Amino acid sequence: MLNDSRQANHATITDVSESRRPIRSRGYAVAAGGAIIALGIAIWLSTLVDAGPTGHRVALFAHLGFMTLGFGAVLVADYSFALWVLRRATFAEAVASTAKLHPLIWAGLCGLVVSGVLLRPDLTSGATILKLALVATLTLNGVQAMALGERMSTLRGTPPMPLLLWGGVTSAVSQACWWGAIIIGYLNASR
Repeated sequence: MLNDSRQANHATITDVSESRRPIRSRGYAVAAGGAIIALGIAIWLSTLVDAGPTGHRVALFAHLGFMTLGFGAVLVADYSFALWVLRRATFAEAVASTAKLHPLIWAGLCGLVVSGVLLRPDLTSGATILKLALVATLTLNGVQAMALGERMSTLRGTPPMPLLLWGGVTSAVSQACWWGAIIIGYLNASR
């Protein structure tokens, strides 16, 4: 009987220590640096590659498809947290469903970058430079969102206000970057 209560206390202590485990910040810093280098390489390649008219149309179709995939997954992730705010889902359910969407979001973003190389963006245009800055911001925001998700997945009960604010800012930055890039892309394509 005494041994069982010690094991139960040990399990509780282990659960508490797991929820306070620090996030792997070095790994996220390396990921952020790698992402920015990859974006730089993609921009450089876009000055060298000429896909021709047919390749351009195929790349544009792929670009739109990857935008739908990535941004669609972001909207579903934000919807999951809206359900939590409306008390239609638990916080743990919202975090778990968002974690499942990360591969789709990253696939969409990576596909956008690769197909964007073939679209041969006009790097002398201020709007294009702004769009690339939004994509870079979106990428860095996505890396820190993974750190946020890791932190949120360790919580039990009501999340603290600083974490909720971090999540709100992350979502707002994501929405602003996605919508901004979409609008600029639309305006560039309409010329």
